[in-house]
Amino acid sequence: MSEAVLLVSDEGSVRVLCLNRPASKNSLDQELVLTLGDALEAIEAEPAIRAVVLTGAGGAFCSGIDLRSAREDLGSPERLAERLEAFHRLIRVLARMPQPVIAAVDGPAVGFGADLAFASDLRLASSRAYFEEKFVALGLMPDGGGTFHLPRLIGVGRALEMLLLGERLDADSALELGVVNRVVEPGALLETARALARKLADGPPLALARIKRAVREGLDGSLDQALERERLGQLALLATEDLREGVTAFFEKRAPRFRGV
Repeated sequence: MSEAVLLVSDEGSVRVLCLNRPASKNSLDQELVLTLGDALEAIEAEPAIRAVVLTGAGGAFCSGIDLRSAREDLGSPERLAERLEAFHRLIRVLARMPQPVIAAVDGPAVGFGADLAFASDLRLASSRAYFEEKFVALGLMPDGGGTFHLPRLIGVGRALEMLLLGERLDADSALELGVVNRVVEPGALLETARALARKLADGPPLALARIKRAVREGLDGSLDQALERERLGQLALLATEDLREGVTAFFEKRAPRFRGV
């Protein structure tokens, strides 16, 4: 019997969700995306859970979409649209759920994995964590709210640098820029996140929910508008030859040769 792709554990009113595909650095296949979406929506409707920790197993947070599982859908716009909607469900529920969510990031948070962390309310990082919006290396754009959340975290210029160049942001730089709230050693990451979650769980849940809602709704524009722009842009990019070249180059372990078609 295979191990669950999502490990769920409770400590009082704190729930820990651990992405559990360590062999692929917790890449997101369809099973994990759907399971995580169901788990988050269940928490949203469970007032006894007052704070959430989202983390990953095996020294990684999340390496983004599992390209091997997604490759078969590249020729089907309908299946690609369904996949994007399942991914977007994760970002929407993270934003609207009343409980504060802490992303405990160890190792890579890449592509949609970075977007998951950016969509969380607080971010803790281990000293070996890094964030990388790597979509552009495949000829794509972020599709998990990265174009919405990242400029609000670090400003337009820094965000465009990360998004256009796909460069890696290490833990210390992430702390300096305000992407993460704290950096700790890897062995202390989960307990630090749990301690912070316990502090939040001990706080006034209605007030915390109102604060979270007010802050998020107070941002210029809406998340849905950003996701819709990303959806339309991503679906257009998924039909390009550059995307096929990017994926082929990934599997052939060579530099892609993009042609702008």
